[in-house]
Amino acid sequence: MDKLEQRAFAKAAWRLIPFMALLYVVSFLDRVNVGFAALTMNKDLGFTPEVYGFGAGIFFFGYFLFEVPSNIILERVGARLWICRIMLTWGVVSMATAFVQSATAFFVIRFLLGAAEAGFFPGMVLYLTYWFPTATRARFISLFLAAVPLANVVGSPISGLILGTEGILHLHGWQWLFLIEGVPSLVLGICVLAFLPDRPAAGAWLSVAEKDAVAAALARENRHTHSDFLPMLRDARVWLLAIPDFGIVLGLYGLNLWLPQIIKAMGYSNTETSLVVAVPYVVSMVTMVLWGMSSDVRGERIWHIASAALLGAFGLAAAALLHSTLGVLIALTLAAAGIHAALSVFWTLPTAYLGGTAAAGGIALINSISNTGGFFGPYIMGWLKSHTGGYSAGLGVLAGALTIAAILVVVIGRATVSERRVPVVQNV
Repeated sequence: MDKLEQRAFAKAAWRLIPFMALLYVVSFLDRVNVGFAALTMNKDLGFTPEVYGFGAGIFFFGYFLFEVPSNIILERVGARLWICRIMLTWGVVSMATAFVQSATAFFVIRFLLGAAEAGFFPGMVLYLTYWFPTATRARFISLFLAAVPLANVVGSPISGLILGTEGILHLHGWQWLFLIEGVPSLVLGICVLAFLPDRPAAGAWLSVAEKDAVAAALARENRHTHSDFLPMLRDARVWLLAIPDFGIVLGLYGLNLWLPQIIKAMGYSNTETSLVVAVPYVVSMVTMVLWGMSSDVRGERIWHIASAALLGAFGLAAAALLHSTLGVLIALTLAAAGIHAALSVFWTLPTAYLGGTAAAGGIALINSISNTGGFFGPYIMGWLKSHTGGYSAGLGVLAGALTIAAILVVVIGRATVSERRVPVVQNV
């Protein structure tokens, strides 16, 4: 990579990644703030753990149904308009959650939230392929995905404070939580039109020479990808890679959407819970960025994913078996760090051989299938909590899913992804 390319990619990274990460912080906060709302909402509405788990997870069925068509539309109309549309609609639906009064209404609104947000994450991953080559992609995907733990770091104490607004204007604290945390989606949705150019050619902050350098670098790489939609559907790699990602996502949301309740059950108040919950995500945020950089520097993907997933499994299993509060907190921190690190490198696999419309459909297809794990993880935790009275059995199941995912990513990854090592490049 010559100096002109390095300068162009560095400039694009500084201009795009922080804003994209901010968008994903808001996205993830709006989908998981239900975990904090549950600290008081479940009692107010009479929801059992099983009802809450089903409602928290049904989001992903809406996501599953609309993800592929949403990403294909993004490829055709451009990221600016479509990401703006996605954010505006999910902001409205998220705020509407404040007014649910029954289990049925809760299920419907969570399903609609998933449908509204469908296409955002795979759209962002696809968008990164428009700007950055494979050799640098793990670090940029990990920087973008650092928004997942960052959303919890920022959102946890804020959510705890908002829950304290109980009774203002005759609304419960959890209702204010949905109303207040939905507003940034609407504001940032409009900002997308100004700050997210569709392609490098539209980046006013790149010189003509820098635009040409980016285009040339990506063109060299795209000769080794396929870009048509129908051949992508016949590509076994797309379908097989969804299997280990399902296990990673099952662990991710099984932990994320129940962590506030697990922590509170240790005897903490709502405010204390919001602060303690932030700790695993601070560690996760640092870990996943460093892990993505390590993957790029070494030009290796599969073992980075598998070893991180095994760390997540170990942490969950330890949390299920330990009895001391400190030991459980350390174990949950290891689990969160491992899960997020595995996720940060995983998306380098499909983007290494898909381009154009095939990338739009393939990334969305893998994500939509694997994200059904976002339903099963929370629901399994809720079902087992209802039937066992504790969280250990559910954490054990999540640990098993991550262990299987680690094994499968080695078997499937080595069988489906090119064995050539990713080129090692200088830091951008």
